[in-house]
Amino acid sequence: MTVVLGLDIGTTSTIGILVGLPDRILATATRPVTLSSPRAGWAEENPAEWWENVRAIVAELLQQSGLDATAIKAVGVTGMLPAVVLLDAEGNVLRPSIQQSDGRCGAEVAELRQEWDEADFLKRAGNGINQQLVTAKLRWIERHEPDVFSRIATVFGSYDYINYRLTGIRAVEQNWALEAGFVDVSTGLIDNELVRLAHVAPDAIPPKRASHEIMGVIDARGAAETGLAAGTPVVGGAADMIASALGAGVIDAGDVLLKFGGAVDILTATDVVKPDPRLFLDYHLVPGLFMPNGCMSTGGSALNWFVETFAGGEREAAQAVGKSLHQHLDTLASARPAGADGLTILPYLLGEKTPIHDPAARGVVEGLTLSHDLGHLWRALLESYAYAIRHHVEVLIDMGHDPRRYLVSDGGSQSTVWMQIVADVLDAPVQRLSGHPGSCIGAAWTAAIGVGLEDDWRGVTRFVTFSEVLQPQAGNVEAYRDGYRRYRDLYDRLAPRWKAGS
Repeated sequence: MTVVLGLDIGTTSTIGILVGLPDRILATATRPVTLSSPRAGWAEENPAEWWENVRAIVAELLQQSGLDATAIKAVGVTGMLPAVVLLDAEGNVLRPSIQQSDGRCGAEVAELRQEWDEADFLKRAGNGINQQLVTAKLRWIERHEPDVFSRIATVFGSYDYINYRLTGIRAVEQNWALEAGFVDVSTGLIDNELVRLAHVAPDAIPPKRASHEIMGVIDARGAAETGLAAGTPVVGGAADMIASALGAGVIDAGDVLLKFGGAVDILTATDVVKPDPRLFLDYHLVPGLFMPNGCMSTGGSALNWFVETFAGGEREAAQAVGKSLHQHLDTLASARPAGADGLTILPYLLGEKTPIHDPAARGVVEGLTLSHDLGHLWRALLESYAYAIRHHVEVLIDMGHDPRRYLVSDGGSQSTVWMQIVADVLDAPVQRLSGHPGSCIGAAWTAAIGVGLEDDWRGVTRFVTFSEVLQPQAGNVEAYRDGYRRYRDLYDRLAPRWKAGS
């Protein structure tokens, strides 16, 4: 049996999977990740924690499977993007990573818009000028942490860092480079003029690698620290949402994946490049295809925050019926009506990325009265993400795409209450996936393709089957049309105040 390893450096957890080709999952393992928000709008993590998680996960996977490390023939790593990891010349991490959801660089985004016409930038870089750009984050560091900035030798992302720890090679995967704002989309090459916007030396951005390209092999140090076999090939890697979409089989036009992880993502496939400032543009893992997508700043991370902050008093009640706190809150929410009795939430706890690109936006609860309770609040929070998804779908349609089939994956998709709300808000069936292990399966398959063990990108769908379809409930659809209008209107009313700093 031929075995490949997939690793996912996620926002809320690190996950590993061992795959026995062509269609067996041999073992999985996970470790939590700490997301830090030391100031309003900030989101940081510790790359050392990712690496320690990888080491523990590899040991657990080998123990679970009973395999020797030499059985693993290739490694693929996926992760959130574009996180910003900075190394000095000796390879030391200079500061905590700045996450893709971080919203600290509004002033730098405004500065960039003054320097470069946004329409021209969009045409050249494939993505608009927004808080996602690594350039804006680097300018923030230059302004606020000059000592750190002066020592930058390498800028790359979450899974690029893990690849570096495995192989000793500094490289960036193609989608990190594209979303970072460093690639000329017409040539596919890193553009030195775009790099210079970040005020770093051109060689601070390592060479770009395709997702399935072999970027190196595990070196002696990587082997000693992880227990993997030296000489094992490591491919370029993959953006987590793209890897998850591949695992779900999102290859044909009209297919849409809604990914409910630490953030909520919406992705579709196309062979036509249509840059739009409201969404992000990424390469699909299948060569020749692209994947326009949206990514919210929060999702599961905000739900976890809500549980930890407000729901601790329900712990005993949840345990009494054998449920987690999330499941217990779902039960409470299911007893509340669609629209949460007039309660509306904006889930912009870290500002917001797509489609509004507003780092100044904030979380809001409107309409709260003494008649509302914890179940109403939880339902309104779930509804807020469904409304945000509908906003993205409207943007995709406006761009000329034709969303027809909605697939849902990752941890949040296990909530029947949440997924029913999504179906009702979209007024469309939502197809659950069974057995989808998340982005790590896409990473493992990319590794298999890269080393020639597999040659069919669609083969990854062997690991995923279709499960329950949630149909929209007619009685809720109209209520959610009104709720969506309130949601959009609430942001429109508050945005000018946020932008004015009041």
